[in-house]
Amino acid sequence: MRDTYGFIGLGRMGRGMATNMHRKGFALTVYDVMPHALVPVTQLGAKAATSVADIGEISSLVFTMLPNSPQVHDVAEALAGTMKPGSLVIDMSTIDPAASDQVAALLAEKGIGFVDAPVGRLAEHADRGECLFMVGARPTDFARVKPMLDAMGTTVIHCGDVGTGIRTKIVNNYVTISLCLLNSEALMLMQRFGLDLTTTMDVLNGTTANNGQLNLNLARKVLRDDTVPGFSIDLAHKDLGLAVQSAHELKLPLSVGVAARETFNLARAAGFGTKDFSAVLDHLCQQAGIAPPRLPKG
Repeated sequence: MRDTYGFIGLGRMGRGMATNMHRKGFALTVYDVMPHALVPVTQLGAKAATSVADIGEISSLVFTMLPNSPQVHDVAEALAGTMKPGSLVIDMSTIDPAASDQVAALLAEKGIGFVDAPVGRLAEHADRGECLFMVGARPTDFARVKPMLDAMGTTVIHCGDVGTGIRTKIVNNYVTISLCLLNSEALMLMQRFGLDLTTTMDVLNGTTANNGQLNLNLARKVLRDDTVPGFSIDLAHKDLGLAVQSAHELKLPLSVGVAARETFNLARAAGFGTKDFSAVLDHLCQQAGIAPPRLPKG
């Protein structure tokens, strides 16, 4: 019997992912709590469901892309009531690993499989079908869902059994967000020194100080005066919190993460929460009373 496909959560990332999946031959039924979010995908021919339960009734594979742990749990509970045994839920959200384990157990009680496949890269990559997926799944389940993940991304990495995908994502985002802050502090120092931004970037990109956050994210976003969120400060703060919480449970020190989380929280308090996480640079410069650096236009 052929699989049928549902997709729940059409926010900034989910919209691009669902669009690419549908365009590449996986006919979707979609749902989001915000009706207007359905429009870009239903205009391509995807069907709109009226509830999570409806998605579960007609789909053997359901993909979820949701903001936080409670929402994933609530959606999984609803799906557990309507999906058939042998179906799969593929959660691509970034949530607490312990919550992800609970969802897997909840679904298993109903004979429903679970795959954790959180997403690397940014919203612009999701729009272009260039996501990276870190997948925790049984080998048979990984083989079953890989064609759909390939439709949404260019890199699909099987990290191991269920639970390894989300834990890999926590590690990845810890590095990504911390580097964003480190770069921002360095550029604030550069600005106070009165150095030329282009020259400084040439030096940093020519030494071992070079990193993707510096030459890709900051250089394409905040340094170009673009703070429209591909990944927001609110989400960066949430993900650092997940890393710090996990480390505390494992009795591991994450001193850099604790400091970074507080800085992003201060940025939220200052009204930067919905801006791109590279805009933490603008927050730091605002606090220091200096103009934020910008690359020359053109």
